Amino acid sequence: MTSAWPPDPRESVPPGVLRRAVAASAMGNATEWFDYGIYAFTVSYISVTFFPAEGGSGTLYALLVFAVSFLVRPLGGLVWGPLGDRLGRRQVLALTIVLMAGATFGIGLLPGYDAIGWWAPFLLVLLRMVQGFSTGGEYGGAATFMAEYSPDRKRGFYGSFLEFGTLGGYALGAIVVLGVDLASTDAFMQTWGWRLPFLIAGPLGLVGLYLRTRLADTPVFRELDAEGATEHAATTEFKDLVTRYWKPILLLTGLVIALNITNYTLLGYMPTYLETQIGLTSTESLTLFTVGQLVMMTMIPFAGALSDRVGRKPLWFTSLVGLFVFAVPMYLLMRQGFGWAIVAFAILGTLYLLQLSTISATFPAMFPTHVRFAGFAIAYNVSTSLFGGTAPAANDFLIDWTGNTLMPAFYMMSACVVGLVALVFVTETAGASIRGRGIPGVDTEAQPSAFAHK
Repeated sequence: MTSAWPPDPRESVPPGVLRRAVAASAMGNATEWFDYGIYAFTVSYISVTFFPAEGGSGTLYALLVFAVSFLVRPLGGLVWGPLGDRLGRRQVLALTIVLMAGATFGIGLLPGYDAIGWWAPFLLVLLRMVQGFSTGGEYGGAATFMAEYSPDRKRGFYGSFLEFGTLGGYALGAIVVLGVDLASTDAFMQTWGWRLPFLIAGPLGLVGLYLRTRLADTPVFRELDAEGATEHAATTEFKDLVTRYWKPILLLTGLVIALNITNYTLLGYMPTYLETQIGLTSTESLTLFTVGQLVMMTMIPFAGALSDRVGRKPLWFTSLVGLFVFAVPMYLLMRQGFGWAIVAFAILGTLYLLQLSTISATFPAMFPTHVRFAGFAIAYNVSTSLFGGTAPAANDFLIDWTGNTLMPAFYMMSACVVGLVALVFVTETAGASIRGRGIPGVDTEAQPSAFAHK
């Protein structure tokens, strides 16, 4: 009962510690998306360096390598998730950021096809797999870490800073690649210029590691651990997930399909689309992308705070319906030139922002504490590997196959339909407690009122 529920340990967390927890989570996410961003922005150089003999198929091969890392993300989720629920969130996050940043740094030093032949694309795939394996624990762990440090009534606001890191990492990637491109010749970009952004990932990872190792584990996990109520074996946890928590896994999968097809179509594939299908120069596409990302970054904390007041589901519904309605018109508008492309990207980005700003508060709250890391990581990474990382290559293939440059819009629309079906059955958890072994917002006897300690 609510009256017997002990005081929330997060109420005694000093503001400075909470800010460091937010920074530690966001920094790792920024490093992850910095990697994805610089790969997307340099894909034309990567294709020439590692697939020079493949003619016009080089770009498709490079995009397929981008997708390869997503195929091993579920394996990462299966390994890191149960470890995070047994050993704690902080230890796992310290390991994942080291692996992730190290693999990105390694790509920057990797010899090309002309130097070592087929070993070059083989090693590129291997490093991308290391990135995918580490990312399988990174995002679910970072979102869980931030959600469990945040007060229930402000979980949307604080959680939005994880996605601020997402956009920040992507924007930083665009700025770095654009800066190197403007300051160097095309010949230099073909050799060492494209590699410089990958080398920056090393210092970024060290900063993230420092921030994470200075913090204790989350108050919610420490509370459960002190009660001896954490999971003690991976086999037991997997059994619980399959038999007791299959519904939130299924619903989260549906939401992630909508989220990630939109995400990787807009953010991962857009630079390639603007250059190869619309005819913008690399400088124009990077400028458009950077401006759009920076604008979204300024808006995301406000959208997160709004979800604390009106709920997560209304924002998701507005986003999914809006993207379904405006996808085709905005892709048509992009064809009208650089200025109109900025407008179109801004409108689609703003609609997508309503999803992005709430996922770090919504997804962790779909599972109880003892299986939260594993449930989130496994469901998120399985659906992301199938429908997220494959989106750039799928869009490129669909355009080549049909000859229709509106296929990315149709692909997003179909994903939004899947998301809307799942959203109908999702429980609203804005303000609900995420402590204990009950499902937030569902097991009302196990969870106190969100305002019990007001």
